[in-house]
Amino acid sequence: MILTLNKISKNYGEKILLNNVDLYLNESDKVGLVGVNGTGKSTLLKIVSQIEDPDSGEIIKRNNDRICYLPQSPVFQKDTTVLEQVFFNASNETKGLMEYEAKTILNKLGITEFDKNVNLLSVGQKKRVAIASALVNPCELLVLDEPTNHLDNDMILWLEKYLIKYSGSILMVTHDRYFLDRVTNKIVELDKGNIYSYEGNYSKFLELKSLREENESSSERKRQSLFRKELAWIQRGARARGTKAKGRIEQFEQLSEQLGTDTSEKLELSSVYSRLGKKTIEIKNISKSFGDKKIVENFEYTLKRDARIGIVGNNGAGKSTLLNIIAGRIEPDSGIVEIGDTVKMGYFSQESEIMDDSIKVIEYIKNIAEIIETVDGTVTASQMLEKFLFSSDLQYNIIRRLSGGERRRLFLLSIIMSSPNILLLDEPTNDLDIQTLTILEDYLESFSGAVITVSHDRFFLDKVVDTILELPGDGLVEQYNGGYSDYLEGRIYNEGNNSFEKVKETKEQRHDNKPKTKKLKFTYKEQQEYINIDEDIAKLENIIESLENDLEKNSTDYIKLQELMEKKIETEKLLEEKMDRWVYLNDLADKIEEQNNNL
Repeated sequence: MILTLNKISKNYGEKILLNNVDLYLNESDKVGLVGVNGTGKSTLLKIVSQIEDPDSGEIIKRNNDRICYLPQSPVFQKDTTVLEQVFFNASNETKGLMEYEAKTILNKLGITEFDKNVNLLSVGQKKRVAIASALVNPCELLVLDEPTNHLDNDMILWLEKYLIKYSGSILMVTHDRYFLDRVTNKIVELDKGNIYSYEGNYSKFLELKSLREENESSSERKRQSLFRKELAWIQRGARARGTKAKGRIEQFEQLSEQLGTDTSEKLELSSVYSRLGKKTIEIKNISKSFGDKKIVENFEYTLKRDARIGIVGNNGAGKSTLLNIIAGRIEPDSGIVEIGDTVKMGYFSQESEIMDDSIKVIEYIKNIAEIIETVDGTVTASQMLEKFLFSSDLQYNIIRRLSGGERRRLFLLSIIMSSPNILLLDEPTNDLDIQTLTILEDYLESFSGAVITVSHDRFFLDKVVDTILELPGDGLVEQYNGGYSDYLEGRIYNEGNNSFEKVKETKEQRHDNKPKTKKLKFTYKEQQEYINIDEDIAKLENIIESLENDLEKNSTDYIKLQELMEKKIETEKLLEEKMDRWVYLNDLADKIEEQNNNL
């Protein structure tokens, strides 16, 4: 054990953040701290890092153990270079040993000017310099507050792999659920001043949290259904694509929707929506450059009424610029963006709008709309605030008392309350807690209009979008069907295919002959599997349904619940494997049939 928090309490005014809590960190623990914005996650990290003192309780740390702390918003020294800031307060020995490692990490994070004054860096670049500083300075405990903010997807993947191999202990706050799932071996939840610890990664946390909440009062059941729904989704994994598999995928989706979910208890967040006519947004041959940097060149796109589009690319590629052009906030150098007469855009920017922080939360929302119409009827401003995790007492707080994450959540709700029919979301997951993200994703499922989002959150993109637009940085816009996982597979396939084409061309030039096409056919084993796979899948579905019934019957027997849940997870994994095989075998069967028809 490297650190113990014993009976720690912390209040801000009348707000209780930590209520007599205990926390234990062992060697090689990689802990993810989760909880709703404003519950005190960042405060707990500061207490662990001994930057802030608790009101009561004790912190026990091993002698000579070092803690490296990455704040959510790092503050730098004046007139220091990038490399000087990385090694600020470090010993000369550390600088000598770790300078090469520091430059390597900075390069991976997109920082190449080591002698540049840190005051000239952007907010995102400063965060990356702070990450490098936390990683290269030797310590036994690494404390990270939202490390993935301001990183593009390639950088997040690199950091993920780095932390998986990291030999020390880690305590971090992040809303990136794939990151949590792959890096952590323990989840700590902060809820209403109390701490709940769960052994395992994010998937295991969802499973165990569902079990815990099933034994709690009915007032918590609305939130419970969201966690069960997310658990079912993450266990299913990225969705298979393709029209040939559509019927089977729909059955699989329906099964997953039923996992432990009582429809009478679901948190319903009906779509707030105004009518959208036939014409939406038409992008006609637009180009935009800043100096020699091409953002887009001759880009054309017509937005469908129910579009779900994710825009990805490296930092500086122009993702936010493209979104601002679509929103009419930036003029293209050439080309036009035509907006339909009935279009009502809601724009959620990276920076929340300036709010009058002297007014109450409910007054701010009522100034936008006191009552709104949804597909299920009338909803008041207070009810919408409840759905977005603003309890009745919090609604009458003045805005200046809200945390940064709570303000972002309030800003998001203000966009929704304006009843848009096209949503433009620029990094909506930044500074939002996981539960708010789950609510937003649930809302977007029922949203009847179009959604365009810039996001580095891979989990969010996989759940929300069905088309990816990539900005490689050369002015082109590449389109991929599916979510982020599909985009990654498509990009890998395209890169591999391009490599294959080059090899093929070289062989043709060398031998001047046409390569032979291999005839497709089933092996005997595949043929038998293809014949029986529908029946095998149906059997697994029946087993899961039976296990679900058993779970309901044994809702008060925790030991039995654990046993049944493990069987269900194992069966769901088998079903997932069968589904993947079903897609593969049916695609192969179609290709064989097409090949035979062409003979």
